[in-house]
Amino acid sequence: MAKLYFRYGAMNSGKSTALLQAAYNYEERGHRVLIAKPSTDTKGDRSIVSRLGVVREVDFLVGAEQGLRDVFLAEREGLGGVSCLLVDEAQFLTPAQVDDALRIALIDDVPVLAYGIRTDFLTSAFPGSGRLLEIAHSLEELKTICRCGRKAIFNPRKVNGHFVFDGDQVAIDGDEVTYEALCGACYLEESDGRLSA
Repeated sequence: MAKLYFRYGAMNSGKSTALLQAAYNYEERGHRVLIAKPSTDTKGDRSIVSRLGVVREVDFLVGAEQGLRDVFLAEREGLGGVSCLLVDEAQFLTPAQVDDALRIALIDDVPVLAYGIRTDFLTSAFPGSGRLLEIAHSLEELKTICRCGRKAIFNPRKVNGHFVFDGDQVAIDGDEVTYEALCGACYLEESDGRLSA
């Protein structure tokens, strides 16, 4: 029986690099994979871009209104078998799409490896991540470090170089938006003790 995996971590923990490595490992052994990402993630357009400079085009984008399983089955048709579905930026999936990921694993017998972050810049769970934490067979944290050297777990937002603690959950386009992975203590220091809005 195939499983649904959620591999999560703070920003810059190597999630996209790990996904690309998993794809390489499958393909090196002669297996076919499909790579997807939610269309909400506009950075890289149709590509996954690793901080190490590795870039790969996804096989398909999934819109918020689309069923992940429907799109997967349409993409898989005519390929002669798929050994794995890899999903980047899984936090942007809807809960219904995460349920579809579980169906792909259990009904279609194709492992689904989903990579993403757990929480937004205000420490609230993304809907996709929250559902993955509830139903994935396997949870694996990919670790990175804070500027102080401790394990980073939060992803505060910076706009034009300054931390901000209000705004929409998703901010990819527009102002100069960046994120910095911080440990809990450094997050509290930057946010004046706030954990969420």
